[in-house]
Amino acid sequence: MLDKAEFKKAHELYSLAFKSAGSLKDRFKPLLDYYRNLTGFEETNPNAIIHHGIELYGPQCENCDKPYRTPQASFCAACGHKRAAI
Repeated sequence: MLDKAEFKKAHELYSLAFKSAGSLKDRFKPLLDYYRNLTGFEETNPNAIIHHGIELYGPQCENCDKPYRTPQASFCAACGHKRAAI
């Protein structure tokens, strides 16, 4: 998961790719390189990176430690645990 500053940079590179000329592979290369250098993971799908912003998800579930799907989620989609009042 990318923290706020990392995600901001990734999002800027993602947006820039749509404004650039060239093949899709060439346009998204800076984003994919940035993500690989940051995480060590060789991601091939630029859209997947945009779903890795930690602020998009809620805190970890108290029961199973998986993140809630949104910051406002009232229950864990993974295990069904009902979240304490927000």
